[in-house]
Amino acid sequence: MYSSYPLHKIILRRTAVVIIGLLALPVMLLRSDRARFYSYLHRVWSKTSSKPVWLAQAEAAGSDFY
Repeated sequence: MYSSYPLHKIILRRTAVVIIGLLALPVMLLRSDRARFYSYLHRVWSKTSSKPVWLAQAEAAGSDFY
């Protein structure tokens, strides 16, 4: 149902997140909504398949309790 992204796509995505995060840092230091922006970048960083990030994290957390 969900497909995993190839390694090169994950590396490109994470490289873009680092570059965007560093370029936005001077501007985001002055803004009050920086937590929302960096939370979005973390979501982009964590995405490794077409499965929604929240679903993948919920499935991973379920093994901690069972």
